[in-house]
Amino acid sequence: MSEATVLYEERGAVALVTLNRPDALNSFTRQMHRELWAALDRAEANPEVRALVITGAGRGFCAGADLAEFDFEPGPDLAQRADPGPVIEQAFNPTARRLQGLRMPTIAAVNGVAAGAGASLAMCCDIAIAATGASFIQAFSKIGLVPDAGGSWLLVERLGLARAMALALTGDKLPATQAKEWGMIWDVADDCLGSSMALALKLAAMPTRALVATRALLRDASTRTLSQQLDVERDTQSALGKTHDYIEGVMAFREKRPARFKGE
Repeated sequence: MSEATVLYEERGAVALVTLNRPDALNSFTRQMHRELWAALDRAEANPEVRALVITGAGRGFCAGADLAEFDFEPGPDLAQRADPGPVIEQAFNPTARRLQGLRMPTIAAVNGVAAGAGASLAMCCDIAIAATGASFIQAFSKIGLVPDAGGSWLLVERLGLARAMALALTGDKLPATQAKEWGMIWDVADDCLGSSMALALKLAAMPTRALVATRALLRDASTRTLSQQLDVERDTQSALGKTHDYIEGVMAFREKRPARFKGE
């Protein structure tokens, strides 16, 4: 039986998902996408899990798509057989959408290089913490393609058009420390997994539904006018005002005691 390409474990209220193809810098195969979706399903199915961390095995975080899965054998219909569109539609886009829509906050522990769709994967998470020696590379222009898995949208959102454009066109490496300075990631740490787990445990003890609602408000803010955003804030607050964690949070504040949130 072949070794799992995605590992899953639960540490208290945190699910830890590890991309596990270290010899290929954790580049994605279709099987790896399916195993990642299964891991996300496991996390969502357990109500005790209230935060999720994704990292990579070995020296890399994720090198994007495994080009060995594409059929470049010379001969008839080469362009059709090598077309990246189907794997983007059937694998990478569903993965990006799943990460953006999880019922819990997500953290990318970027332990090494994040290239191509691997960089997009890190940016799809709510927060990213990178190892000191990690880097981010928009490798697409080197092989005649464009950023995918949400990269063209996420780069502009995180970095602004000028920096996103230069990184995407040149394919130059962005070191972790500069990625933090530019706003692509939250932090840099020697032990990025340890720091990510500590942060995940902190988030897991907080009101989960409020965190996810905050994520949605912030991500969609640029698509609305201020007046529209005010209405959405009102409606979101009203919905959260009916939750256990809102009542518990206010009562704990009034009683000067730590809140005991349940994520509901």
